Amino acid sequence: MKISNVVLIFVGVIVMILYASAFVVDETEQVVVTRFGKVVGEPKTNPGLNFKVPIVDVANYFPKNLQQWDGDAGQIPTLDKTYIWVDTFARWRIVDPIKFFQTVGNTLNAMGRLDDIIDSAVRNFITSYELIESVRQGNRTLVFDVDGKDALTVQSGKKSGATSYKIDFGRGKITEGIQTQAQPKLIEFGIELVDVKIKRINYVEEVRRTVYDRMVAERKQIAEKFRSEGRGEARKWLGKKEKDLKLITSEAYRTAQGLKGKADASVTKTLAAAYGKDPEFYSFIKTLEIYGTALDDKSSVVMSTDSEFLKYFKNYSGRR
Repeated sequence: MKISNVVLIFVGVIVMILYASAFVVDETEQVVVTRFGKVVGEPKTNPGLNFKVPIVDVANYFPKNLQQWDGDAGQIPTLDKTYIWVDTFARWRIVDPIKFFQTVGNTLNAMGRLDDIIDSAVRNFITSYELIESVRQGNRTLVFDVDGKDALTVQSGKKSGATSYKIDFGRGKITEGIQTQAQPKLIEFGIELVDVKIKRINYVEEVRRTVYDRMVAERKQIAEKFRSEGRGEARKWLGKKEKDLKLITSEAYRTAQGLKGKADASVTKTLAAAYGKDPEFYSFIKTLEIYGTALDDKSSVVMSTDSEFLKYFKNYSGRR
């Protein structure tokens, strides 16, 4: 065998050994090296190239960044015997990969332990406090408008009402208590519980239906209040319209009568001035108007010839 072939074979073996012994740690990972199931050396937590004994050593990878735990929603009774659905979530990470490897082995098993420990802590705290403690953070006064808008809205410069509750613990402290209770039980698995939060709280179906019915009744009551106020306002404006209409009509009638009186006075004055120049002619005209009004072709009148009413007939007949 040629020397060059031997050198190539040797180099190939060296490359294979190096390839089998080298492993890369990503910045989001940490590695525990085991030999025949036992941990060898310190965990590799810094990113970069590392080496192990080929074939006999195994690199076990675990996440180094934050992991998510999302619990199953469960029905839990509160201290005041109100049954609610509680849905929680948490963030956790592996802080001791060796303990993690030796106790749970992988993230799937870790999720099972988190389910047991966190769910138990959530149930303990929810059942220890009234519903309002799990819902509210503090004792800020709640102010609601009658139209159901934002609590800080003020309508017509007045607040419609205020509701206040005495909160001794609050939702924030409940979640802190859940985290504090669960953390010591998780540290033995090499897990740090970073945060626990309540995602959603809701009534169970039976209670929810009752709450919805009450909400509908309240909305109907508010709607009826608006309708009543609207009817009252409508009557107010209709009354004002009738009043203004009568006032306008009265003013117009008074103005018309005033103008009519002035016109009649002017006519009378003009007629008086005209007839004043010949009183006899004026008397004759007025008498003829009375004849036309009092007598027609069907009238029968028996009067003395000396009657003042027929003086113009008499004078006319005498002249004829």
